[in-house]
Amino acid sequence: MSKQETQDKILEAAAGIVQSDGILDLTLEGTAKRAGISKGGLLYHFPSKDALIGGMIQHLMQRYKDFINQEASDDPSQQGKWTRSFIKGTFQQSSADESMDAGLMAAAGINPDLLKPVQEAYQGWQSNIEHDGLEPVNATILRLAVDGLWFSEIFGLAPLNETRRQRVLERLIQLTREE
Repeated sequence: MSKQETQDKILEAAAGIVQSDGILDLTLEGTAKRAGISKGGLLYHFPSKDALIGGMIQHLMQRYKDFINQEASDDPSQQGKWTRSFIKGTFQQSSADESMDAGLMAAAGINPDLLKPVQEAYQGWQSNIEHDGLEPVNATILRLAVDGLWFSEIFGLAPLNETRRQRVLERLIQLTREE
C-alpha cells in the first residue's frame, strides 16, 4: 500500500469515528484500530491528534480548491464564473464525500485553530466572488445560501431530497447569469 493510500485509509477511519461516535471519541488508538494499522503506523503519518485533524481538513480543502479552480478555468464566461464555480464545488463536495466533512466538525470541536486553512480559502473565494462581475452583495448572498445548504447537510438539518437539491443548484446557477 502506498503512503497516500495509507493516509487516505487513516483519514477515512478518523472521519468514520467522528460520524458514527462523535468528536469526543476520536482518538489516535481508535483511529489506528479502525484503519487496521498499528498506532505507530498512524503516528508515522500523523504524529498527533491535531495533525490527524489537520490532515482531514487539508484533504477536504485540497479537493474543494482543485474542483473550484478547475470549474472557474473551464467557464468561458467571465461574469459570475467564480460564483458559479463555488456553487458547483460546494454542491459537488457535499454530495461526494460526506465523511471528510467530519474534519470540519472535529476541528471546530477540538482545536478551532485547525480551521485556519478553511478560513484562508474562504477569504480568497469571497474576494473572487466580490470581483466576479456580479453585484457583490448578490454574489455574497449566493455564497451564503450554498454554505447554508452544505452546513444543513453536514448536520442533517432538513436536508433536501435529490430532486429539490438539483433544482436549488440550477436556480442558484441561473441567478449568476441574471445580472
